[in-house]
Amino acid sequence: MQSGIIMMLHNNSTNNMTTGWCPEVCDKWKCWPSTQPGTNATMGCPKIEGTLENAKAYKYCDLTGSWETRNSTNGTYDYTHYENCILPQIQELAKMCDKFGETTCSQIGKITRCIEMVGLSFSFVSLVISLYIFFSYRVLKNNRTKIHKNLFIATLLQVIFRLIKYIDQGLDPTNKFIHKLYLNETCICLLEYTKTAMFMWMFIEGLYLHNMITVTVFQEYTYIKIYCYIGWIVPGLMTAAWLIFMLVKEAKTTWEYYYFLNYYWILEGPRSTVIVVNLLFLLNIIRVLIVKLRESQTSELEQVRKAVRAAIFLLPLMGISHILFFYYKFNEAWKFALWSFTSYFLGTFQGFFVAILYCFLNGEVQTAIKNSFYLHMSLRNYDYTPCRNFTLISITADDGNVQNGKASNWIRCCKQAPPSPEEKEISTSRSNWSSKHTVEETDTSLMEVKDTTE
Repeated sequence: MQSGIIMMLHNNSTNNMTTGWCPEVCDKWKCWPSTQPGTNATMGCPKIEGTLENAKAYKYCDLTGSWETRNSTNGTYDYTHYENCILPQIQELAKMCDKFGETTCSQIGKITRCIEMVGLSFSFVSLVISLYIFFSYRVLKNNRTKIHKNLFIATLLQVIFRLIKYIDQGLDPTNKFIHKLYLNETCICLLEYTKTAMFMWMFIEGLYLHNMITVTVFQEYTYIKIYCYIGWIVPGLMTAAWLIFMLVKEAKTTWEYYYFLNYYWILEGPRSTVIVVNLLFLLNIIRVLIVKLRESQTSELEQVRKAVRAAIFLLPLMGISHILFFYYKFNEAWKFALWSFTSYFLGTFQGFFVAILYCFLNGEVQTAIKNSFYLHMSLRNYDYTPCRNFTLISITADDGNVQNGKASNWIRCCKQAPPSPEEKEISTSRSNWSSKHTVEETDTSLMEVKDTTE
């Protein structure tokens, strides 16, 4: 697609050099009429993706009655001025690729796309696992993890829509599935909405930490409903405003490079502001935390300190990956490759970093998983024995010993490891009670039967 636009800047056409007027000639996109020497032939831009709807292209007929020509390694060719049809940013990229060489640019693009697909795949898997963990353990249901879950959901949706776009772009033009019935525009809108929501939830992460440390003095109370409005409703309003401008001001052909249009700052402006505000939050959090660490050593403070450590790594990381995209002009191919690999690596592995720092390295999550594992192993080792379906009816003497001093086969079958202190206490209580009663014990309940003592 981009190569097609670059070709527009350097298209070849053939015509017979004659005196007088320039003859009628056709290039790949337009057929130009015979034109008087010293004048321009002007026509509307071709209706292809990435061109501006209301701009004009022109072809110059020089004084000798010949179309304007340009030289290339393949010879001389007629030149058509399609520059006005193409966004200035695309023209700069085309010139930069011409300077580096088409092969070099193509290789950089292919490697970058591979990095993106790997990063998005890692982010998708790690975010799904993290959400499963957060929704599976009740002990993790608190205000902090509610904010984490919403951030994960927004990031996961953004990853999904990016994968859909990239997969569609990699398909053969005849098999593309989102370029029909406005599905491409819908996918772009959902992508930008979820991306904005992700930044808003990052802002809420910073705001929550800031308030918990500097305002509420380590209290867990928070306005979670207000946070949900900020995290999901505000991005919807911003995306709707941007969409209205796109539909009213721009044509369908500019959607492929919509991020180069001025209207994109309706979304980019608030995102950039969020990055700056979060960095200010982070600096103030660090300042206050240093003071409080000298005064308190509570467990709540330790939890906050761990959360801040995650924020110290994550917030600048997300800001760096976003700011890098603002500059893309380079004079050397290796600099352009380094920028491309770094910026897209940080951008696509973002979900993976979020999952690592807020879930997998989270002390609460690790404790919950360990406790669940120990409980599962305990049940497996003690409750699920080969004799679990047996029923024992024992009549004990006053001293609590088994009658006749003999252990049954059932008892020998179900020997267990030495009991814990809690189990000893329960066993003692049951022995004191059973010394005066006849007990029927099953694997699900204890049922009292007739008292045999007088």
